[in-house]
Amino acid sequence: MSKKTANKAAVAKEILHEMYRSICRTRSFELKCVELYRQGHISGYLHPYLGEEAIAAGVCAAIGRDSYITSTHRGHGHCISKGAILKYMMAEITGKATGYCKGLGGSMHISCRDDNNLGANGIVGAGIPIAVGAAMGLRVKGINQVAAAFFSDGASNNGTFGESLNFAAAFSLPVLFILENNHYAVSTPVEYSSGCCEFAKLGPAYGMVGVCVDGNDAEAIYVESRRAVERAQNNEGPTLIEAKTYRHGGHHVNDPGLYMDKELLAKWKEHDPQVILKKKISAATAKKIEAEVAEEIEEAVEFAMNSPEPSVEEFLAEIDN
Repeated sequence: MSKKTANKAAVAKEILHEMYRSICRTRSFELKCVELYRQGHISGYLHPYLGEEAIAAGVCAAIGRDSYITSTHRGHGHCISKGAILKYMMAEITGKATGYCKGLGGSMHISCRDDNNLGANGIVGAGIPIAVGAAMGLRVKGINQVAAAFFSDGASNNGTFGESLNFAAAFSLPVLFILENNHYAVSTPVEYSSGCCEFAKLGPAYGMVGVCVDGNDAEAIYVESRRAVERAQNNEGPTLIEAKTYRHGGHHVNDPGLYMDKELLAKWKEHDPQVILKKKISAATAKKIEAEVAEEIEEAVEFAMNSPEPSVEEFLAEIDN
């Protein structure tokens, strides 16, 4: 059966600090991106992860640098928590040649081989089977690591979700399915699009453990993710983790989110992931991390603004490749 998060085991201070840094980096990075978008420095769409940062921070801290992830169109937090260098991320999002993908991928298609980040994806649900493939590769090669697929409640209605969970369970693959339930698929409330809104219950239906966790509590997410990693590495199969959270705004930066219940949004903002984790570390440590992140953001913006755009020749060469 699915289950709510059990009593949390003790989490080392170093891990709490690491997760707080991830949350601060993502929050500060995205707020700066929104500002740059308004100034015309970022083209196309921009889907903020604001309000959901604890999920990526907790999962990535639990699986470690050597494990693999697949991301989504709302993927900045996943990339950052997996270890991305902010100046290369900022350059990519602003379309500069010094970016992770030479400025050709933009916000929705960042990947980094060095971090075992197999990429953000503009197609809803498309990253789920890619993570399953990575997990199969780990199994075949005898590597005792895991793959984690981040996706939304909306993606759970796609065929890739059911096919991937079934395949992973059938072969007992080392994969974590991280369902970020922010209650909306664009503007459609989850209750309107899903017959069962308790998504953790779908885990046992496919033959794996299903867990429901507070998606705004990085410590709780870390604990459950570590348990999932241990099961996977002990050949006990995959895990479906439903992390309940809520966006701090509309689907993308130009969506005012008028369809969102104002009172409910206010309550979720009071349950802010950064505030929750900040209470679990010392004030001095939090202040130090925040100052370091602020400096890192300034350097990232300066680097991106001073970087060149990719040339037409470079663009055409990438197409040919």
